[in-house]
Amino acid sequence: MSSTLFEQFRKNLAVANQEDISTSYAEITKRLNKDYWDSSSETANSLQVGSYGRQTAIRNVSDLDMIFELPQKVFDRVSEVQNNGPSQLLQEIRQSIKARYPNTKVNGDGQVVVVSFGKYVVEVLPAFLQMDGSYRYGDSNNGGSWNNYCLPRKEISAVNEVNKRCNRNLKRVAKMVRAWKNVHGAAMSGMLIDTLVYNFFRDNTDYDQKSYGSYPELVRDIFSFLANRPEQQYWLAPGSNSRVATKGKFQRKAKKAAAKAQEALDADNEKTKQRLWREIFGPLFPSVQTGTLSKAFESYAEASNTEQYIEDENPVDIQYELEIGYDVAYAGKHEARIKFMEKTFPWLKLGRNLEFFVVDCNVPEPYEMLWKVRNVGLLAEKKNQIRGELMRDAGRRRLTERTSFGGHHFVECYVLKDNVCVARDRIEVPIELS
Repeated sequence: MSSTLFEQFRKNLAVANQEDISTSYAEITKRLNKDYWDSSSETANSLQVGSYGRQTAIRNVSDLDMIFELPQKVFDRVSEVQNNGPSQLLQEIRQSIKARYPNTKVNGDGQVVVVSFGKYVVEVLPAFLQMDGSYRYGDSNNGGSWNNYCLPRKEISAVNEVNKRCNRNLKRVAKMVRAWKNVHGAAMSGMLIDTLVYNFFRDNTDYDQKSYGSYPELVRDIFSFLANRPEQQYWLAPGSNSRVATKGKFQRKAKKAAAKAQEALDADNEKTKQRLWREIFGPLFPSVQTGTLSKAFESYAEASNTEQYIEDENPVDIQYELEIGYDVAYAGKHEARIKFMEKTFPWLKLGRNLEFFVVDCNVPEPYEMLWKVRNVGLLAEKKNQIRGELMRDAGRRRLTERTSFGGHHFVECYVLKDNVCVARDRIEVPIELS
């Protein structure tokens, strides 16, 4: 049964709007080719990069990347500009794309031109191919510079080589880790996930001939591998050895996922196993009953119809770190401050005031914050107090609640930037039944 579920999970993770994305890539490429190469090609001089180019993107991917190769004569011209040549080039590229998409938001931003297509953006990097296969590109920040290089083809080639050797497990696992990080708020970029999963398979041949039947053990081992990575500022990308920055601490959450994976392996029935895998991977992991996608993109199986899901409202691509906690007070007196529930796990008494707050958030401002309070258990159902609606923060980065009835409740917090959920955290709120 697990083999079937993991295979369906991989299918559920597939990018759903590939046709729209392909059209956007093609139209941008065609327009730029017309202006810079006197060509109508929809593919020439364009390279899909990032997770989509490495074929590790998942459903509802929101951030797409492409490199557009420009003629050397363009570099000769813009590199002589005294007042920030990179900025001038970005404005040229912006105007060219704007001619194709006059009603779409198109902005220059540092090294790229960002084209916003509602549910996703395409970041276009104008660059110049070098003799060694690298691309040289500009940076409009701090007065402008041209001392930037990248090697995306070598990165793609390195990933493809190991992926082929390990029976395509690298890309499949990288997609599954993305689903986990988006559900649990692990601050990891797509490039960091691909780098670390690549390192796992590069140095480990145990799963080279394995397929979905071995995924329960593989998932446990990959999360154990992530949990045991040292805390460091950057990692070296496959193929290029470019620095891949770490945006937050993912190890603690990976350790928790590894423990839950082992719990699933040890479970004595398929229903329990499925529940535990869904706790790790979220609603995209299929249900035992149907073997297909179940709700929160349709919604969690046991949820009330009052509950809302961030996945249904906004693209989710966790890039930053968010941590929440809460203070407990009774009759105006402070009783406790609670953060990591898996360590302390106290059952709260009734009649307490709870003040939820942001402990840490490294998302660059401006951003929007949402909260969700979800009451769980028979009492919540009887009282018609499941709740679960998404609530906008009032600007205080705080939420006030009260322990009114028992149950194993939880609170979640989300940070939206440019309408994408880029950080999230959840804290358990277990309240005694009497």
